[in-house]
Amino acid sequence: MVIFRLAQPIEKRQGGILWHTQGSGKSLTMVWLAKWIREHVTDGRVLLITDRTDLDAQIEMVFKGVDEEIYRCASGKKLIEALNSSEEWLICSLIHKFGRSEEDDLEKFTKDIQDKLPPDFKAKGDIFVFIDECHRTQSGKLHQAMKILLPGAMLLGFTGTPLLKKDKQKSIEVFGPYIHTYKYDEAVRDGVVLDLRYEARDIDQNLSSEKKIDQWFDMKTKELTDHAKAMLKQSWGTMQKVFSSKDRLSKIVADILFDMETRDRLQSGHGNAMLVCGSIYQACTIYEMFQGTDLADRCAIVTSYKPSPADIKGEESGEGKTEKIRQYEIYRKMLAKYFDEPEETAMYKVEDFETEVKKKFVDEPGQMKLLIVVDKLLTGFDAPSATYLYIDKQMRDHGLFQAICRVNRLDGEDKEYGYIIDYKDLFKSLEKSIEDYTAEALDGYDEEDVKGLLKDRLKKGRERLEEVREEIKALCEPVEPPQDTAAYLTFFGAASSEDKEALKEAEPKRVMLYKLAATFLRAYANLASEMTEAGYTEVGAREIKAEVTHYEKVRGEVKLASGDYVDMKMFEPAMRHLLDTYIRAEESEVLTAFDDMTLVELIVERGEEAVEALPEGIKKDKEAVAEAIENNVRKTIIDKMAANPTYYEKMSQLLDALIKERKKRAENYKKYLEEIVALTRKVCRPESGTAYPASLKTGALRALYDNLGKDEALALKVDLAIRNKKKDAWRDNKFKRKEVRKEIRYVLAEDDDLVNRIFELAENQSDY
Repeated sequence: MVIFRLAQPIEKRQGGILWHTQGSGKSLTMVWLAKWIREHVTDGRVLLITDRTDLDAQIEMVFKGVDEEIYRCASGKKLIEALNSSEEWLICSLIHKFGRSEEDDLEKFTKDIQDKLPPDFKAKGDIFVFIDECHRTQSGKLHQAMKILLPGAMLLGFTGTPLLKKDKQKSIEVFGPYIHTYKYDEAVRDGVVLDLRYEARDIDQNLSSEKKIDQWFDMKTKELTDHAKAMLKQSWGTMQKVFSSKDRLSKIVADILFDMETRDRLQSGHGNAMLVCGSIYQACTIYEMFQGTDLADRCAIVTSYKPSPADIKGEESGEGKTEKIRQYEIYRKMLAKYFDEPEETAMYKVEDFETEVKKKFVDEPGQMKLLIVVDKLLTGFDAPSATYLYIDKQMRDHGLFQAICRVNRLDGEDKEYGYIIDYKDLFKSLEKSIEDYTAEALDGYDEEDVKGLLKDRLKKGRERLEEVREEIKALCEPVEPPQDTAAYLTFFGAASSEDKEALKEAEPKRVMLYKLAATFLRAYANLASEMTEAGYTEVGAREIKAEVTHYEKVRGEVKLASGDYVDMKMFEPAMRHLLDTYIRAEESEVLTAFDDMTLVELIVERGEEAVEALPEGIKKDKEAVAEAIENNVRKTIIDKMAANPTYYEKMSQLLDALIKERKKRAENYKKYLEEIVALTRKVCRPESGTAYPASLKTGALRALYDNLGKDEALALKVDLAIRNKKKDAWRDNKFKRKEVRKEIRYVLAEDDDLVNRIFELAENQSDY
């Protein structure tokens, strides 16, 4: 849609500025616009200009992602050669390659560029110049140099941040007006980026004495479960020791450590954080403080600093170690520890170190929980896992806007917001007790350009908690009185396990229940230790905790009884730490048994005793027990059906017959349990309940035998043909798939229907 809107000004050769807010896909807009130009403009060529090497490489990667090769110029000479030739249609270059330096005398500067051009130079084709981050690079003399080199080109400026008030007029003179904008609040509404929650923390005032430190700890942990408090106290000794230091930085370190133990995504390892420091020395000092804590091997410094012996030359004065010496030593130790080699060699691996820790931060957030930075990584670094940004540096306008957007990327349902923790009170919100996040540190922008960028964490946290509270109550309102376990299971499932369609039809309601219960728990966890500060009375806070506990119990029971635990099992660990920290009660402890093993697996392992592992609300009702087991067994049959249709169709029929029989003779509950346990074991272990020929040693062979009319010889022949022909990753390659299908056809002759069924069966065998 955006590309079509841009087509008209491009056709009219009206240059201008595209402001698409940070994280909303600005690079992809460049890609699709370049492709549109290539397809619709005769001799159309695109030159992309960036002002930093990492952005240059990043844009190349985005284009390669849609199978477009981009020619990156390694020098100014290469750029002039590429423009003078028509061979490359897509070129990328750094802005400094247009000239060596921006001299005071414009005439000398432009003449310097002209002198480097060959006499016959004339850029070939109809050139469109995309300038990334145009708010930084395209002003004054550099722009003049570009106009000399490409006098007929159309310029399009791209920016992820608004233009400063003082630069707006100049930028419009250079590029033309805005031709498309996509502001931050629009991107949030569209679900393209996350809302940002802001909090200013007065670390000095709150933690200025030992008594205040203890009061702070009690306040922060008052809503935690006994289990969570016990776990936290194990590391509190370290935190308390750090807090008691008069050094302000020590208090920041301890504050972050506390968040790591109690905040949702930081605790679970799904998310991580960045800390912005005011200097490289400060970053090194803070890094060293973390070395005596649980974060010792899971944090790193990423700055522009590269230790060199020249850094400390002449620094020894006999008066103790200077900042330069300390910085040099800490960096060397960090690199040596990471690479497990002597400091003398590790110190020269800064670039490798940065590449590796950035990758680990993105791919393994639980193993790289904190990056300590100064200026690096605050622009152009995309890490969806980044959830918290701690700021202890004076920042404003573009630098601040780009930095806070590091935590606005989407990353799964458990990341609802990005969090900004400000130790510098950049907006003077503590001082003024007002929430105006368009002034002070962002007052270089027009107010309407940054409106809605930041929102107060506690205020919005309460609004979110109340919103989801009402949603889950509304969803559960139709549940019949007395709204006990049986009533919830009927409403979110079916009146009988015989009614397969009713269970399927209720699935959207169950999915909504699971989602809302999890969201309610996360919203509560975000405020649990600050309910009073968020405006709740003690009675109101207890009421909400009881509701969260109730709906979590309902969620677990419905999921277990419906058989959805099989599908949802992988998502449970993400919830477990929140339950342990804020909710965990006897009932939910019972449900955690099924986090590691499904009900069907428990039945196979323990037989009738598995019933004792069920939650009390289900266990006390024989009908509920039977329905829960039957739903779980049916779910398992459906999941396995594709692997052996003949066998599992028979199992499905046996289950239907057993359910009918149970309804007739409800009094013989013990016999029913024996029979459902036996059937469950047959479902999970076909070889245990059926007499197969001794030659059929694998599940794949037994499945072929069942689906080839019990023909042992034919099953062995097809199995051998598949094994001889299949190649690595054959399911994902259409040519490899064709080869396997052809081999099956060769064995089974011309029966297309049978060939298709056996090929599909083969696709679903783990043995192949």
